[in-house]
Amino acid sequence: MALCSSVGALALPSELIVHIFSFLSDRDKLRASAVCSRWRECLFYPALWTELKLRVGGGTNGGGSGSEQTPRLEFLMRKFGSFVRELQLEFAPVDGYLSPLQRGMEAVESDPQFAKDAMVTYLDQVLCVLGSLRNNRNLQKLSLYGDTCILQDDGILDSSFLSQVDQGGKKMKEIQQLFEEILSNSRQMKWLSSAFMLCVVTPCSLASLSNASTSSLEHLSLIDNQLPSLISTVELERLAHLRSLSLDFCDFTSDMCRLLACGDRAPLHRLSLLLNGAALDVKPLDGTAAEEDWKALVRHSTNLRVYVMAMDVCSQDLLRVLKPSVPLERIHLDSYSTLVTDGVVELISQQYHRTLSHFILMRDDAGFPDLSVNRNEDPLVLLAWRCVHLAVLIIHGYTVWSHNLVAISRLRGSNLKVLEVSEESIDFDPDQSVYIEGDPVHNLVKEVSLGLGRVWHPSMDNSVVLNEPTQHFHREMQSFSAGM
Repeated sequence: MALCSSVGALALPSELIVHIFSFLSDRDKLRASAVCSRWRECLFYPALWTELKLRVGGGTNGGGSGSEQTPRLEFLMRKFGSFVRELQLEFAPVDGYLSPLQRGMEAVESDPQFAKDAMVTYLDQVLCVLGSLRNNRNLQKLSLYGDTCILQDDGILDSSFLSQVDQGGKKMKEIQQLFEEILSNSRQMKWLSSAFMLCVVTPCSLASLSNASTSSLEHLSLIDNQLPSLISTVELERLAHLRSLSLDFCDFTSDMCRLLACGDRAPLHRLSLLLNGAALDVKPLDGTAAEEDWKALVRHSTNLRVYVMAMDVCSQDLLRVLKPSVPLERIHLDSYSTLVTDGVVELISQQYHRTLSHFILMRDDAGFPDLSVNRNEDPLVLLAWRCVHLAVLIIHGYTVWSHNLVAISRLRGSNLKVLEVSEESIDFDPDQSVYIEGDPVHNLVKEVSLGLGRVWHPSMDNSVVLNEPTQHFHREMQSFSAGM
């Protein structure tokens, strides 16, 4: 920064200042802009800000009716909204309203004003962003995620609550209209993603996408907790060059699968599906893609890989959806009340041994069931043995015996890039401790580290393995689709 502190820096031409900025990180750009007003003017040169990634929170800790971050968001969007090419934005209206001791629904029950303040902040921030983007014809990537799981719990977002927050639904209607305007004004959209964004996407939104963007769009992800499908087969037919798709599992119908298998379409490379067991009563699996549909799709899209996340889905339903022809690369089984059986893990290891690279098994409950009960071989060890491309294995909420953990590390070795097992999930065989000297935990760490070829420790921080499922799905889908 010696250049910035010299008198000569004040006389540099604007083109050179912009060139200097191009080599700096975002934080250093802001620091360098403090030199003088000319440097501050050059800071907002469009070529320097083609991409913007933000996570926007709510109010101050302990509650409050305002949001500290909204003015900052307004400033950024006023500066960049009209020309930014790639915008990735996470809305977290609950962030900042919770004190360190508040958790989830407890915060809502202890403070009736909590949900109302958070929802008002969320609506205002979404209006700010979409209003700034409405005339941006250069937008190529728009990725929106709403970290709103607490607000979507039962009993909060009913009609009476929404009428108090937004009388007559004026803000929500304006938000939906702005989103459709952005789609209709776009000319070169390549990536469109909206996940769990309350009051933004409707089943009619995709119809607003301009003809120019239907030809350029390569990734589409529209996921919400709404009952009607946000992506229809009719609208998908317009997107002939789509290479990556993310949607609710129950919306991936036989008709849609057959459409994607047509010879006049670009081959699909990535497919991310979210299956919510709590919604299966009103959104059943009937009509979803059958085995023959998957076979046709794979014949057309030979490089297709699939990511599935199942939340609180019973094993009986999992056995229905895990078709043999699905080219499954990543699977995340997350549950609170349901239990994944050894039969499901066995089926996954048998059917997807050539494609599976990521396996996540989570259960947020007091009990730690043992999948190896009444079996000669532990199903997790068999999974590590059969799935030769396994690179990520994360387990919490199920018993993992220490000797089986050692076996897994030896089977996959250094190719297993991520092995996260919560400390409370690990158990030790009392019969084996007779033959092993010293601390069993120390011996386990030593043996697993030797097997992996790197230092390894059990996961002490449950936040590493236990995070909000919808957020995990969104971020995993982003990285999965970006690799196509």
